[in-house]
Amino acid sequence: MSKKENWAGTAVLAGAAAVGSAALAAALLYTNRRKERAQKVADKTPLGDAPETD
Repeated sequence: MSKKENWAGTAVLAGAAAVGSAALAAALLYTNRRKERAQKVADKTPLGDAPETD
């Protein structure tokens, strides 16, 4: 195995790690934003003004 092949494998692993960490960061940002939006809607909805139903 030459050094060139060894570097190629290392580069592939580093690229895969970068893509994986970026995907994880994007997922965390997405869920955080959804939670904040849900909290805003919950804060705006008054609990005492429930519609009357039969």
